[in-house]
Amino acid sequence: QVQLVESGGGLVQPGGSLRLSCAASGRISSIYAVAWYRQAPGKQRELVAIIRSGGGTNYANSVKGRFTISRDSAKNTVYLQMNSLKPEDTAVYYCNCGDVWGQGTQVTVSS
Repeated sequence: QVQLVESGGGLVQPGGSLRLSCAASGRISSIYAVAWYRQAPGKQRELVAIIRSGGGTNYANSVKGRFTISRDSAKNTVYLQMNSLKPEDTAVYYCNCGDVWGQGTQVTVSS
């Protein structure tokens, strides 16, 4: 059973950057898509970005041009580079692969 562990969250000022990491305890096969979701207080969990088996990516409209998802298969890790962060990006960010979810990492954007 693959386990996913997120890291890299924290407190950052508006306009700042963070890089989230999703490390898999087992091998994330290249045939699986891996996604980042987020959930803000009082809101539904939403898809932020996904990277597919062929390397193709999709992003939520709200983060296009600011966030970049990537994977390092040798390290069994997927990253989410977040630039030009806004207060509305504040949420718990979760990594997902199939029916496996990480525990989440808090991102807070505030001055």
